[in-house]
Amino acid sequence: MGLTSKETAHRRRKVEVLERPQYGWIWKPLLVLLVLYLVVTLALGIWWSRTPSHPAAGGEAALEQADGEMATLAQVQATLQTLLDKPGGYLRNDIAPPGLWLDNMPAWELGVLHQTRSLVAALPSMVDGTADGLESAAVSLRGNGRNWFYPSTEHHLRRAIEALAQTSAATAREDSTGLANWLARVASDLDALGVQLSASVGDTRRLAELGVPVESLPEPTPWYRVDNVFFEARGQTWALRHLLTAVRQDKRARIEAAGLSDAWDALIVELERSQRRLWSPVVLNGSGFGIFANHSLVMASHVLKARDLVRELSGGLAADSADKPDSAAPDAAGENATTTGEPPRETAGE
Repeated sequence: MGLTSKETAHRRRKVEVLERPQYGWIWKPLLVLLVLYLVVTLALGIWWSRTPSHPAAGGEAALEQADGEMATLAQVQATLQTLLDKPGGYLRNDIAPPGLWLDNMPAWELGVLHQTRSLVAALPSMVDGTADGLESAAVSLRGNGRNWFYPSTEHHLRRAIEALAQTSAATAREDSTGLANWLARVASDLDALGVQLSASVGDTRRLAELGVPVESLPEPTPWYRVDNVFFEARGQTWALRHLLTAVRQDKRARIEAAGLSDAWDALIVELERSQRRLWSPVVLNGSGFGIFANHSLVMASHVLKARDLVRELSGGLAADSADKPDSAAPDAAGENATTTGEPPRETAGE
């Protein structure tokens, strides 16, 4: 009984000490501020994780406003501007919450940045006139996407946009060899992406149905990286859907002459399907006809179908160029631009 009384008195003294005027009850306001901070960062994290439906300036508006200029250049600028202007801005290089806690949006940004870099590197072989601005933009985009200290990734993105703006008066080249080379690279990227997604699926029987060589797949993707691979794929297909729409506007006559309009439309539709809303708050990895979906399997199906269509387009345009003597000899500098100067391949898990 005496021990209990002593413990009670000891607790009372501790409470009295904390509640003395000189402490000003400071621990209670600090606790409230901490809770408010966590609630605000959680809300911002949810908001910042919403992927844009269109590039900056309204998506298709970038094409309508091209007004005699290359729609592809306008769309590339709008795509890069989206990385800067979307809610939260560019998050992949954040070193503080809530950006530090997020992984889906940074993986999406990586996918968008990868396909934009690839097209900018290929543009010198697809336009007439000086390529100084294009080469400057390609150099600006080669940096590590996680740079936060000056010059940060945001700084490089702005410099690339400025360099592209200086080249806005360029016109699309009649020769489609550069376009065919870029599409061949896109097909290679989609093939690699399909392999990554397939490694996330875990259901070898379903993968075999899609025609995926199961025996050549890498090690299964760790469960904590499945969503990163999925959102990187969403970023790549999102960027390609808008970039290919712009490229078609510039190359419409050559695409129609090669009889590839239907295949191009089918490719755009397939990429649009990959952007359907994800109703689950997390990326699920179910199997068969169970109650849980397998989002990686669905995305792999869209990516592999898009890869096959891109290969068809690349082969058709290459054959069309070979049939026309005035466009049979590609610009050597432009051709090299699609295969050299590429930055080290970043991954969503870095």
